[in-house]
Amino acid sequence: MEATRPSPAAVPWTIFATPERQRGIMNDQVSAPVAWWADGLLFENCNCQTVCPGHVHFDQLCTHERCVGWWAIRFDHGEFDGVPLGGTVAVVAYDSPQHMIDGGWTEVIIVGDTATEPQRRAIEAILTGRSGGPWSVLARFVGTWLPTRYLPVRVEDAGRSLRIEVDGVLDGQVTWLRGRDREAPVTFENMFNQLHAQTMVVAQGTSHYDDGQIVVATERTHGLWSHFRWAVADS
Repeated sequence: MEATRPSPAAVPWTIFATPERQRGIMNDQVSAPVAWWADGLLFENCNCQTVCPGHVHFDQLCTHERCVGWWAIRFDHGEFDGVPLGGTVAVVAYDSPQHMIDGGWTEVIIVGDTATEPQRRAIEAILTGRSGGPWSVLARFVGTWLPTRYLPVRVEDAGRSLRIEVDGVLDGQVTWLRGRDREAPVTFENMFNQLHAQTMVVAQGTSHYDDGQIVVATERTHGLWSHFRWAVADS
C-alpha cells in the first residue's frame, strides 16, 4: 500500500564521537535518576538511499545535504518510575546535517493522544534522553527541540510491512526487503546500534511528514525495524 500525503500541520544510528566533539555538540540534558525499562517495536524511515550511511557509522556522509526522517515507537511493555508504558505509541522526527556527527539536529516528539499525563511525561523523559538510556546518547546531537505534541497515532503491523499514521502530519510505511530465502527478510546481525536490537530488519520506506517545520518526503528509501528493549537501572 502506498503512503498518501497528509495536509501540513502547524533515527538509527551508530555513534562514534570523541568526548571533545560530543561536548561541543549540545548541552547535556540532566534529570533526576529514575529506574525504567521498555520493550516493543521500533521502525524508521529517512530520505537516504538504502542503507543510510549514518546508520553504519555516524561519521559518514548521508545521501543528501540534509538527512530528514522519523522513528516510530510502539511500547508493548514497560514501566517508568511506577508508570506503565505498555500500549502507548510515539514518533520522533528529525532534521540533521549530512554529516550527522556535527550535531545541530532539530527534533520533535509526538506522543499518541491516548497516553495519560503521567505516561506523556515518562515518554518525553525517555525520548529526550533526560532519564538516561540510549536516547540520551542521541540527545547530545540535538541543537533544537520543538515542543512535544499529542496527536492521534496509529501503528499497523501487516507482517511484511509496518505503517504509521499521525493525523494531519505523517503517513508512512516500511516494507522489508526479501532475502535469498524469499520468505524471509534481509537482516543486519550483531551491528552495534544505540536504539535497535541486535537483529535489525532491512526495509524500504515511503512516507510524507510535515509538521510545519520538519518536512520528510520519501519513496522507497532507507527503512529499518527491530523489536527493542531499553532499560536504566535505579542508581
